[in-house]
Amino acid sequence: MEWFGDASTSRNVTDRGFRMEVDGRVVPGVLWTPAAGDAGALVLLGHGGGANKRAPYIVAVARQLVRHHGIAAIAIDGPGHGDREDASGFDEGWEPAGATSDIIVDWQRALDQGLDHLGVMPVGYFGLSMGTMMGLPLVAAEPRITAAVLGLMGTWGPNREALVAAAPKVGIPLRFLLQWDDEIVPRDRCLALFDLIGSRKKCLHANPGPHADVPATEMRGVSQFLGEHLV
Repeated sequence: MEWFGDASTSRNVTDRGFRMEVDGRVVPGVLWTPAAGDAGALVLLGHGGGANKRAPYIVAVARQLVRHHGIAAIAIDGPGHGDREDASGFDEGWEPAGATSDIIVDWQRALDQGLDHLGVMPVGYFGLSMGTMMGLPLVAAEPRITAAVLGLMGTWGPNREALVAAAPKVGIPLRFLLQWDDEIVPRDRCLALFDLIGSRKKCLHANPGPHADVPATEMRGVSQFLGEHLV
């Protein structure tokens, strides 16, 4: 992990940018930590398609985790997004046959670096839409992750086969968010993916409205759910 730029602190939250080189890929990210005291856990934040590591809702969740629960957070740019050298858009980012495997490795390296910096602690994951495309296979492959919030995705999209294969392997406490009138990911595909998830402790939160209109109460609930299961 190579730090870049100056760290900034606001309302007891310090954020600092970093870069990693992972198998020849340059992966930019952000780490949010409590300005005073140690973090009690770490959450990985996966952004949606067309967004990036500093999308407003990602920053908001990170700051809620730090301020209200003492949980550090890391976000990285997904394939084809943000400040990545390969940034070209949603479809292009998922075209390589090994895109899902690569993003698992990228996240595992970020997790390694985060834990080296912060110390050993519980780990969670949050990601909606493309954040679930990245996160569900990661959660299935990474035993250090012990709670997650996913959603706005189904047995659909460029890595649907990886999602279908990964879902039954997930056994951790999990909350799944669904927009009932989603115009991008068909509702029945979202329900199918939720049904495939192997966790015995899983819950579905469904709200009316299109893909991007997740209620503010649900977004605030992300940090509450993870805080309850990690700290």
